[in-house]
Amino acid sequence: MAEDEKKEQPAQTPAPQEESKPAFRTDDQYGPRAKLHSFNWLGDIPGGFADSDIVEVTFKNTRKAYYKNSTHIPLEIGDMVAVEAMPGHDIGKVTLVGLLAERRMAKHVAGSQRGRTVVSNDQEVKRVFRKARPADLERYEEARAREHDTMMRSRQIAAKLGLNMKIGDVEYQGDGMKAIFYYIADERVDFRQLIKVLAETFKVRIEMKQIGARQEAGRIGGIGPCGRPLCCSQWMTNFVSVATSAARYQDISLNPQKLAGQCAKLKCCLNFEVDAYVEASKRVPPKDVRLETADATYFHFKTDVFKREITYSTDKNIAANLVTISAQRAFEIIALNKEGEKPLSLIPEGSDKPKEKAAFGDILGDGDLTRFDKKKKKKKKSKPQSAEGSAQPQRRKDGAQDAPKKRRPEKKKPRPGAGDGDAPAAPTNEPQE
Repeated sequence: MAEDEKKEQPAQTPAPQEESKPAFRTDDQYGPRAKLHSFNWLGDIPGGFADSDIVEVTFKNTRKAYYKNSTHIPLEIGDMVAVEAMPGHDIGKVTLVGLLAERRMAKHVAGSQRGRTVVSNDQEVKRVFRKARPADLERYEEARAREHDTMMRSRQIAAKLGLNMKIGDVEYQGDGMKAIFYYIADERVDFRQLIKVLAETFKVRIEMKQIGARQEAGRIGGIGPCGRPLCCSQWMTNFVSVATSAARYQDISLNPQKLAGQCAKLKCCLNFEVDAYVEASKRVPPKDVRLETADATYFHFKTDVFKREITYSTDKNIAANLVTISAQRAFEIIALNKEGEKPLSLIPEGSDKPKEKAAFGDILGDGDLTRFDKKKKKKKKSKPQSAEGSAQPQRRKDGAQDAPKKRRPEKKKPRPGAGDGDAPAAPTNEPQE
């Protein structure tokens, strides 16, 4: 009987297990402002020549650090790891592994020998503990959820203490035992009392870090005048000083309102193309050189460094009798002036003919700077006629008026029912139907 009952019972199929979705986000751990990291161009070298125990780990925003994978855990770019910290441990994302990470680390530690990093005794590399467990990530997310509230409360505490500083961001350690406060201040601030109050309020270890205006703009984000998101919030991690000479090399107007970014500093994009302008300016004559001809003396007016064309003016202060020549022709005239000779004109003989525009160059005419100067002819509006339909007298060019046209008399229609022999009806003032 027991065997029959077993046969009658249908076989129970195991219920499909739903894929467990983690409560944390692994695709975008650090917000929408993703940073472009270094491409590991040494990662595909076979034979283990590009292997190394050094790992680059990125934390919130732009903070990076280098750790040693002493236990040889198989790590890949994008893994969340628990690393050594003082005190406790921190949670970060692996952004670079192998020999390239070791070379990047050489910029931050002392000494190098045959391309291999030699770490000094006073600056030891911290270790990678393990890959982050679900419990570690849950605790990490709980710590991150407190950052905004902590920042707002810390600003109120700093205002009560009368400190001339602005706390721009707060970053908790992965285990929640330490908090880093990023602040901006124009002058030196004594925040010893602030650290004591913050430690008593939040029950964590406090660390203060001063940042500049560019770092603050990168953390806040925004849209630049070019219509794209700010470079400091998208891909820039290292900020280089920008000088006004970068604008002079590119012949940009020295207008502070246009040269300054949202951080009230000079725009970082001024350095992007300045090297190309510096190299191109070496192939054109200097701006302080005057060109002597038989009829006049020409001064520099403007230069197109990429086309190698220079425009000269007969007046030093205003644009007068502008002549555009090539850089090669300018060098020829400079050589003739050094020998004491003066050419007849800046333009060489046989090149007075204007250049023909290519048929495929500007089909729509959008590149013409004078396209907005063309005046459109106004159409003459016809004068409206009167309600009766009579034509109004028109003025001639000599000032006389034309006589109005006479209207033809309308024929009266005979009344219905009236015959030829009947007498005509007496006129009445009543309107006819």
